[in-house]
Amino acid sequence: MKKQKRVFLHSGEEGHLSDLRRGQKCVVLDFHNDNAALRRRLLDMGITKGVVIEIKKFAPLGDPVDIRLRGYELCIRKVDMEGIDVRVL
Repeated sequence: MKKQKRVFLHSGEEGHLSDLRRGQKCVVLDFHNDNAALRRRLLDMGITKGVVIEIKKFAPLGDPVDIRLRGYELCIRKVDMEGIDVRVL
């Protein structure tokens, strides 16, 4: 089984929240998941369209990821981050 090469986003590019590196900032564009409960939970935590998110740090094994938004820090799983479309600032 071949290991898939990881793609990182640069300033101005669009992609998924999971494609960012530590220290990068982005703005949320949209959600693309079919799970209504997960979408509601993300909205309740403050992850809405237009909010600016900064990647703070990764756990030692890479999951979960610590992000900063709206003045607080939040840990989120990479699987959940893949369903959030962003544009890198």
